[in-house]
Amino acid sequence: MSRPGDVPPEILDRLRPICGGLPETHEEPAWIGVRWRIRARTFAHVYMPDLDRYPAYAHPQVAGEPPTVMTFRAPAGELLGLISGGFPFVRAAWGSNVVVAYLGDHTDWTEVAELVTDSYCEMAPRFLSARVVLPPPGR
Repeated sequence: MSRPGDVPPEILDRLRPICGGLPETHEEPAWIGVRWRIRARTFAHVYMPDLDRYPAYAHPQVAGEPPTVMTFRAPAGELLGLISGGFPFVRAAWGSNVVVAYLGDHTDWTEVAELVTDSYCEMAPRFLSARVVLPPPGR
């Protein structure tokens, strides 16, 4: 049985090359789960929330399993589009541009790569984000 904070290895295996491939990033354990940072700024954080402490994460559960979630920053012009579609995205209860993505077998990893890259560009210094090749608009 997974404990809150544990992240399934298959999720980490998918996220590590995406997050680690961006300029000057590092991975570190967070108070719960794992996060990726550019300098001191977190651009992606993945974890299994404690449903007793945070019951809002209990819905939706995928296949009856406790959720694995990733928080990230969305550019202002994309925030409403992401959350208005509903599952697997919801707006986080904190931050003006923080999105929660539910991860699992349903996950479109190409989309996750684009979202993480956008989040990195939101948090990185301009000279570093300028080194990132962004996907064309309109995905």
